Order: sequence, then structure tokens, then C-alpha cells
Amino acid sequence: MREIEFNLEENPFINFLSTRYAISARINVEKLWNWCHENEKSFFIMSLGCLLNATNSVPELRRRIIDGKVIEYEELEGVSPIMDEDNDIYREMRVKTPQEFDDIIQWHDYVKELSADILCGEKEGFFIEMEDRDRTNIVNLSCIPWIDFDTLTNCVVYGNAIQPLITWGKVNEKYEMSVSITVSHIFVNGRELGYFFENAQKEFDGELFD
Repeated sequence: MREIEFNLEENPFINFLSTRYAISARINVEKLWNWCHENEKSFFIMSLGCLLNATNSVPELRRRIIDGKVIEYEELEGVSPIMDEDNDIYREMRVKTPQEFDDIIQWHDYVKELSADILCGEKEGFFIEMEDRDRTNIVNLSCIPWIDFDTLTNCVVYGNAIQPLITWGKVNEKYEMSVSITVSHIFVNGRELGYFFENAQKEFDGELFD
């Protein structure tokens, strides 16, 4: 991470009771959906990778406030809840970025093995206090595959939390999938959210999935 020049005192949102806001939009996932089914890959894991890459493509989403200073992480790793097939076990896993692997397929297999090891107890799941998540280079990503939602709200741990929260839902009959992102207005405006969704669509339309 590196410290960047950013005048917090003059930021118009810094003293708001809460700077958190969310937006939801639909992404077309037909290419990735068909590719996953044809190649027997997990759509959940591949979606996780696409959204993690889209997050890291926007510098403002990698910014945090630590000890009164604005820092920007070089990259964010992903944290996601996972459940077993019977929904009896709930854990969280922290995954590396796809760029740390030779290709996205290798990353997919790494995440699949990691989640299986956590759910069967061979590896510890990820745990960190909610108040400490803003000081860690992570983004929270979660899936609600049972609901084709239009909007979504999140719990607010404290008003000036910075960490992005990303949730995606059920794929509908048009191969559209809602993606919701919650951010802090201290760093993220509409333009940056536009970049996130534009880059997310590019990830789901990747050449690999042709």
C-alpha cells in the first residue's frame, strides 16, 4: 500500500453521519454462464473472479483511511461467505487475486479446493472483526443465488466505513444478473461506479469465454 495526497478535511462527506451508499445494476452474463456449463466450472467462483478484477481496476475502490491518512492498496483480495450443499455450515474464505496465478482456470481450481478444505475443516476459515476490515486489503463479495433482486441494502458497522461490499444475485431468463455495490462517498462518486460496472461487463465478456 502507499500513502496518497488527499485532503480529508475539505471532503464534503467526511462529517456525514454515514457516507455509505449503494447502487445496483444488471450485467449480462450469458457468455460466462454458457462457458461454465460447457466446461464444468463453477459459475459462482468465476463470477467472484470477474467482480474481484473489476473492483481492483478502480483505484478509488482500493482506498482506505488508516490513522488519519489516506492510503491506496496495490490490490484487494476477496472475502466471501461459503456454505456446504446442505446449508449446515457457514464460513468465510479469503482468496488471492486471479493475477497471482498463471491463468483464471488455475485460480478457479485453487478457490474450489480452498472452499472445500474450509468447509470440511481441513483449513481455517477467514475471520476478522468487522471494525478491522477497513484496515485490511480486502473487499467483501457475497452471492444471493436464490433471488433476482433489484436493490439491496447492507448493515452499517460505522458510518465512515470504506470497504466496498459487493453482492450478486440469481441469473434470470435473459442471462441478466443484478450486482449491488456499497461504497463510501468519501472516495467513490458516480463516475467511479460507472467504471466498475463497465469493467465488470468486460470481465464477464472475456475472450476466454468465446
